[in-house]
Amino acid sequence: MAKARSRTAARKIKDRWKAKNWYSVLAPPSFENVNIAEALSDSPEGLINRVTGVSLQDLTNDFRRSHITLYFRINKVEESNAHTQFVGHALTSDYLRRMIRRRKSKIDGVYDVTTRDGAFLRVKPFATTEKRIQNSQKTVIRQTMKKTIEDQAKVSTMSEFVTDILDGKIGSEIYKNCKKLYPVKRIEIYKTEVISQPTIMIEDKKPKKKEKEEAEKVEEKKEKKTEEIKEPKTKEELKEEKPKKVKAEKKKAKPKTEPVKEKPEKEAVKKAVKKISKKVAKPKAEPKKKKTVKKATKKAK
Repeated sequence: MAKARSRTAARKIKDRWKAKNWYSVLAPPSFENVNIAEALSDSPEGLINRVTGVSLQDLTNDFRRSHITLYFRINKVEESNAHTQFVGHALTSDYLRRMIRRRKSKIDGVYDVTTRDGAFLRVKPFATTEKRIQNSQKTVIRQTMKKTIEDQAKVSTMSEFVTDILDGKIGSEIYKNCKKLYPVKRIEIYKTEVISQPTIMIEDKKPKKKEKEEAEKVEEKKEKKTEEIKEPKTKEELKEEKPKKVKAEKKKAKPKTEPVKEKPEKEAVKKAVKKISKKVAKPKAEPKKKKTVKKATKKAK
C-alpha cells in the first residue's frame, strides 16, 4: 500500500523544467540589438530585472577589448525576445593589476554626472604615473579629471557618453589636459554605474561613417536616374557608329600621305635629267681622244 501511494504522489508532481521556455536576450539599440545570451524562465515576468554580463569582444569581435565587461538589465519582454538597458561596465581585475606597479602612484576618482538627456551616471576613473607624486599634485589631477568628464557629459547623450568611454576618447582628453600639469602615464575609466535612465528622448548624432555611406547612396541613386533618362543604345546602333569613325579617320589621314607621293616623282625627274646630260656630253669628248691617239701611233711608225 505504501508503494502505491508513493507512485501516485510522484505522478502528481509536475516537471518544472518542461514548463519553462527559452528567451533570447537582446542588447539595446545603441549596441545594434545584438543577441547577448539566452535565458530560461517559466514566465516572462520572471525575466524582468535580471542582469547579464557580456564582454565587449563578443559584441564587436575585437580581441583587444576582451578586458571590458558590459552589464545589461532586462526591462521588457516581447514574445521570445527580452530587451535590455545598459546598467554599467567594468574592467577585469587582471587588466587592472597589470596597470599598477610598485613605486608608482595611482590617482582614483568618483564623480556623479548628468548627461544631456537627463541620465544620472557615476564614473570612476584612475590615473597612473611613472613616479610617486605629492598629494598636492594628485588633487590637481583629480580636478582636471572631474572637469573634463562633466564637460563631456553635458554635451552628449548617455549612449554617446558610454561609447566615448568604451572607445577611450574621454581618457585621451583627460590625458591631454593632465599632461600640461604633470606627465601622466595612463588614464582609464575602470567602472561606470547608471543610477537613473534618461528622461528625455534625444536622437543620437550619426557617426561619420554612416553619414558617408548615406551620402554615397544618394549619389548612386542620382546616377541611376540620369542613366534611366538616357535610353541605352542597341547593338545595331553601336555597329553603325564604328564604320563612321573609321571613315572620318581615313579622311584626316589623306593630306598626310599626298605630300609623300610628290617627293619620289621630283627625284625621278632630276635623275633622268642628269642621265641625259651625261649622255650628251660623253660622245663628243671620246672620239676626239681616239683620233689623236691613232694619229700619234701612225707618226711613230
